[in-house]
Amino acid sequence: MKILFIHQNFPGQFLHLAPEMVRRGHDVIALTDEANQRQSPIRTIRYRHRAEKPDAAACRLGRTYTEMSDRGVTVARAAATLRSQHNYVPDVIFGHSGWGETLFLKEIWPEARLIIYAEFFYKARGADVGFDPEFSAPSFDQAVITNARSGHLGLSMLNADAALAPTRWQASTFPDRLRPMIEVIFDGVDTAVMAPDPGASATLPDGRVIRPGDEVLTFINRNLEPYRGYHIFMRALPEVMAARPDAQVVIVGGDGVSYGAAPKEGGTWKERFLSEVRDRVDLSRIHFMGKVPYPVFTSLMQISRVHAYLTYPFVLSWSMLEAMSAGAHVVGSRTAPVEELIQDGVNGRLVDFFDVPGWSRALIEGLAEPERFQGLRTAARATIVNGYDLRRHCLPRIADFVEAVGKGSWKPRDR
Repeated sequence: MKILFIHQNFPGQFLHLAPEMVRRGHDVIALTDEANQRQSPIRTIRYRHRAEKPDAAACRLGRTYTEMSDRGVTVARAAATLRSQHNYVPDVIFGHSGWGETLFLKEIWPEARLIIYAEFFYKARGADVGFDPEFSAPSFDQAVITNARSGHLGLSMLNADAALAPTRWQASTFPDRLRPMIEVIFDGVDTAVMAPDPGASATLPDGRVIRPGDEVLTFINRNLEPYRGYHIFMRALPEVMAARPDAQVVIVGGDGVSYGAAPKEGGTWKERFLSEVRDRVDLSRIHFMGKVPYPVFTSLMQISRVHAYLTYPFVLSWSMLEAMSAGAHVVGSRTAPVEELIQDGVNGRLVDFFDVPGWSRALIEGLAEPERFQGLRTAARATIVNGYDLRRHCLPRIADFVEAVGKGSWKPRDR
């Protein structure tokens, strides 16, 4: 089959899938934004998109749809060029719906089967919006704005033939009538790479070298922000560091914002919450690594004695599953995305998201008694190896799904 992948940040979620489809003998190309310079072995075509911000006053509730549909038109025009000038007609299109890129592709290729990556559907209740009253108390205006933001996501689903979501909870954020279209398969973890390694080591910014067996507490996210519980983690640290005077705290993440808003008063979330505890912690034992290369991240997960992972009810981070695969003792927030993977006392520990004293206790216990939690570490890795392994489970299932959609043998069903 001819398969076209579309993602403004390609390869994105298609990092392993696109090469696998080539390996299976399919003709694969990708379409991405020219601003994206990530490399891929897949033949990649780039479109030029002018990301002009719409007039907020004029668009009001339609601002998100305006932005996403503008990109959708840009991609559709690039698709039209592919068809008219190169006679290119894909059998299957697989694109991420988050930025509107798939919105109008059926106008260009009505004969193609369209799959969308259905990562998350904005909703006013039961997910991230209004979850943390410290930053956004529930309100009518907020609910209206959130529902309006989901317009392009709903239209993307209506135009698609099938969809893929990585977790059951993320699929559950979509309206009931759309869920039969969604197949749930996680992207997959390379458990051969993310595996325990007693010889691992990492160098901290102060030159200190850490290894497995050292008393290391890790916290890792793309950016340090409330959506991923950075504020809760920092508030738990004074008690943890007082109780564990030899513990080294390693924090990985950028200073920007991936989700939600930046601090209203300016500055960064990193500095705001560090300033809250600065006088009550030993700063020489807190190591901010910034963003790190993947091999460094891998080593940190292999070294970590306790790994803290928090998230609002939102998209689950790959890093949590990778930490589990590496055999880390994961203490996670008792929120729906995390509870889908971690059972308290079985393959990790769960703490209520806002329970700062509870976080301190759980982290102290994990640091103080590593032998006590060895069974949880072993079970955590087994969870990933047996259900989320990239090569044995996830990648073959996703590839089979794409082929089934392309052949017309996949049918929506009640879930």
